[in-house]
Amino acid sequence: MTAHEGNPASQGWQGGTQEGWVEPRATAVLVLADGTVLEGFGLGATAQAPGEVCFNTAMTGYQEILTDPSYAGQIITFTFPHIGNVGVNEEDTETVNAAASSGVRGVVLHAEVTQPSNWRAAKHLDAWLKARNIVGICGVDTRALTALIRENGMPNAVIAHDPAGNFDIEALKKEAAALPDMAGLDLVPLVAATQRYDWDETPWQWPRGYGKREAAAHRVVAIDYGVKRNILRLLAKAGCEVEVVPSTASAKDILALNPDGVFLSNGPGDPAATGEYAVPVIKELLDLKIPTFGICLGHQMLALAIGGQTMKMKQGHHGANHPVQDKTTGKVEIVSMNHGFAVDPATLPANATETHVSLFDGSNCGIALNDRPAFSVQHHPEASPGPQDSHYLFTRFVELMEAEKAKKAA
Repeated sequence: MTAHEGNPASQGWQGGTQEGWVEPRATAVLVLADGTVLEGFGLGATAQAPGEVCFNTAMTGYQEILTDPSYAGQIITFTFPHIGNVGVNEEDTETVNAAASSGVRGVVLHAEVTQPSNWRAAKHLDAWLKARNIVGICGVDTRALTALIRENGMPNAVIAHDPAGNFDIEALKKEAAALPDMAGLDLVPLVAATQRYDWDETPWQWPRGYGKREAAAHRVVAIDYGVKRNILRLLAKAGCEVEVVPSTASAKDILALNPDGVFLSNGPGDPAATGEYAVPVIKELLDLKIPTFGICLGHQMLALAIGGQTMKMKQGHHGANHPVQDKTTGKVEIVSMNHGFAVDPATLPANATETHVSLFDGSNCGIALNDRPAFSVQHHPEASPGPQDSHYLFTRFVELMEAEKAKKAA
């Protein structure tokens, strides 16, 4: 089924016939855990999928969002009404592990997806969603759904698409109500790499596209909890030889690669659940005073490793227009966010300094350790919504490695 089939704008009035008005039949539904049923028109995979519903306020970058491994187990509602209008291409995918299933379970849209109008477009969003087995629904009042999430928090739900419009609503309600809460779920194994690999691709530049790193001044081991491609590209651009290891790699495995620094990646799920096996490794690396930089889930992993705690957020932060203040400089950055858990700043030990804070709600967005060369941020500096407000963090990581090398040489 194409994105426009079943749309009332396409099939409503049969002018000049005896049929009159033909009521369009819903070909997709979103059934929330509280029993709320939202009807619409299907696109993407003909299937049903469970997940936690969140909303994203970004106006651009939907392909990157839909391939961000941090969204594993979630159904994304886009607040911007026109999604899919520039199509999709082969270059803007953020998932590294091609063997893994798409982390995103479904997508909720307001407007019908139009034919793409962009010189980089290689495929229609509908066909792309089908290929990635992502269930979609359009024709939904996404403003009302967003207001519901803001009021009640992110609900579990089941999204279903059937071109014939046959749904067992009562069964879908029971399935949605029985879904486990995101708290306590370790979703990293669904999206992270299972083998070690090298990375040398650098960011996209007009007109040549992506480049290749040449000389490298520092060796970085990136622990993959669901890493995004552009993070690895910016590490390579900063002159780092990047070795990516699985989330289950031991400290011994990481140290065997002789890193100048360790990067803790983004990823999905409850950080406390992932921390059960990740935190002991990070603690060992911190004790050896290896320069460490974390982003998103990696930020939460660092906080847990020093004795802090994380907490589930009511609606989370998902968007590309979030103001965050760097307290070390006083500057405000416009950043990209994607997280449903946050570090509780009240639980941070004395050796940690809060470096970044959200200007939306005052939540913690960054820390730095006073006694070890380690820091992290909750937002995604590589996503470039500012567009490059936060790229300095990669330079800060390089400077940290250089300072440690200078200490050892002295």
